[in-house]
Amino acid sequence: MELALVNRTIASLRKEPDFDSELVDEDLYGAIVEVLSEPIPEWFLIRTQYQYSGYVHCTELLSDANMVTFWIHAKKKVVVRSYVDVLSIPKIQGIRLLSVTRGAFVSILEEARADGWVKVGLCDGTVGYMREQSLHNWNIGWFLPEGTLRRNIVNSALSYLGTQYRWGGRSSLGIDCSGLCLSAYMLNGILIYRDAKIMEGFPIHEICIGNMKPCDLLFFPGHVAIYIGNGEYIHSTGRIGSDGVVINSLNSRDPNYREDLAVQLTAVGSIF
Repeated sequence: MELALVNRTIASLRKEPDFDSELVDEDLYGAIVEVLSEPIPEWFLIRTQYQYSGYVHCTELLSDANMVTFWIHAKKKVVVRSYVDVLSIPKIQGIRLLSVTRGAFVSILEEARADGWVKVGLCDGTVGYMREQSLHNWNIGWFLPEGTLRRNIVNSALSYLGTQYRWGGRSSLGIDCSGLCLSAYMLNGILIYRDAKIMEGFPIHEICIGNMKPCDLLFFPGHVAIYIGNGEYIHSTGRIGSDGVVINSLNSRDPNYREDLAVQLTAVGSIF
């Protein structure tokens, strides 16, 4: 199995090997992907860690086997701020080497300094610096108590509030409904299915609608949201007047009630 690294701030996964083809997904800096085909030409068919496939231009990937091996075993952290610069020196006056979005990965080369700067490594071996507060440990979700994990997933989703809607998007620069749900869970080390349905082989399973709790997924025809409690849910919508990540309600007495969705709730999914 050949692996590669996402070596751009955002890698665009296309339906066909063409820049004008539909955007079906995005993967973020530092992600490890599986290469499924030879270039066609200059395009690779890849599969993400959450088993989603699409065509990515070769300029957005790093396929050097030694670098991939190093990256797999490197100590890494996930970016949790919306958009962060990697600087050449541990000072705000440093030269910007790269900017990364929430959900990107960098390797940690040294413990954080007393002034809050961390020495980090990029996929291609470049060394830079970021603020410690921009980074978080990853892949710890399943080890947390249920209540803590539920709150963390909800808070991760809330961190995208106000982000614009982007079909196929999965970053803090633009995100769609299933991209928001995937990202909120992925930031907490849990990989769920990318689309607005429950898929066998992934940890989300259907539960009784009356048993929904914060962080459970709400499924509508062609749409998915995250329940946050008190009848409210957070989702990314392209609806005129919202156009992005907003909070709506299932309760008809609430001012943010959306009847068109409330009457079409088809299922609730949970990892618990």
